[in-house]
Amino acid sequence: MVAEHRIPELELTVKVRMRLLPARREVEVITEQWGRVSYEGGSKQYARGAGRTVARRWQFKKGPDGRRRLIESFRYDSRDMTGPLQRTVLEAGWVWREVFFGS
Repeated sequence: MVAEHRIPELELTVKVRMRLLPARREVEVITEQWGRVSYEGGSKQYARGAGRTVARRWQFKKGPDGRRRLIESFRYDSRDMTGPLQRTVLEAGWVWREVFFGS
């Protein structure tokens, strides 16, 4: 099974590949990420294996008192995607096992 999430604000695609092993009541999981590093002349990046990605963007906006304030305008945490998948597997009595390379 594959769960995929595309985040246009980050030019990032996250795939969670899950292999069900019913005889062991286990799910082997590998996470892959493709994206672009955001700096001038940025380059493409690829990551594979267990890990967490957190990204935030901030911007200045005027508050009700007319003063400028730093406001969070965007937030992404890869656990928002993997967390519910993992909880579902564990609540079913199965084992969630993250692997680094396809086995």
